Amino acid sequence: MNGRLISPRFKTNAFAWLLLLPSLLFLFLFTFYPIAKTIRLSFFRADLAHPEPVFAGADQYVDMVKDPIFQKVMLNNLWFALGTVPISIGLALLMAVFANKALRGTSFMRVAFFYPTLMPMIAAANVWLFIYTPQYGLLSRAVGWFSNASNINWLGSPGTVMWALIAMVVWKEAGYFMIFYLAGLQNISPELYESAQVDGVGRWTMFRKITFPLLMPTTLFVTIIALTNSFKLVDHLLIMTKGGPNNSSSLLLYYIYETAFSFWDQGMAAALTVVMVAVLLLLAALNFLGMDKRIHYH
Repeated sequence: MNGRLISPRFKTNAFAWLLLLPSLLFLFLFTFYPIAKTIRLSFFRADLAHPEPVFAGADQYVDMVKDPIFQKVMLNNLWFALGTVPISIGLALLMAVFANKALRGTSFMRVAFFYPTLMPMIAAANVWLFIYTPQYGLLSRAVGWFSNASNINWLGSPGTVMWALIAMVVWKEAGYFMIFYLAGLQNISPELYESAQVDGVGRWTMFRKITFPLLMPTTLFVTIIALTNSFKLVDHLLIMTKGGPNNSSSLLLYYIYETAFSFWDQGMAAALTVVMVAVLLLLAALNFLGMDKRIHYH
């Protein structure tokens, strides 16, 4: 009798939830619970002066906003994002269009474009550390061929260090984003280009009116990934600059690392983490709201 009262729909839903239960358990333990603990800790003083966390409320965030180092780090991260995101996306799109053509050696070009992505960030940072070495580095020698400025300290000067890091990250990420654009290009029907050619439409117009609008879903996805990467990259700083000189290359995640594990201020590190997550959510939401109306999904 009880078996008849249980509907097939309930059995299906119960079975589906049972299948999802292990994943939901891991999601709760390793995502939601740490987020909740971090948000709670961000309202407490938890540093070497306070062995036991002391509730501070919003004062923790007020002190953080007033901190000149935090202001400089946030400005650095914004400049870093503005330098890496559009350049890496534009370069990735250009490489994808070039690699999508049926030319001899296309496979080699795709591998060459994608190869930097396969290198661990630590290895890439060491390679570029050698390139940026004053006098003996590859870049310094190349500059020395054209001028006498071969002793430029690319990573030791506040005016050049951020541009040096931007160039390295663009080189590292452009090939990764190219894969997504290449997949998007291969999903565009060739009939659209054939019809446009019959009508006498030029290549630039076809790219502007056909290719790029149909790649907007890919662009939205790649933009969010690039923005996230610009705030979460920290490996290269440990190898190349350690945030110097004078915090000129320090980024938000590296500042969180220093606050937590060098200064042992767990409360401030938690507040900084909350701010970083909030900034990333805000940027992702702005991308969705700003680009969704211009996206062609079909």
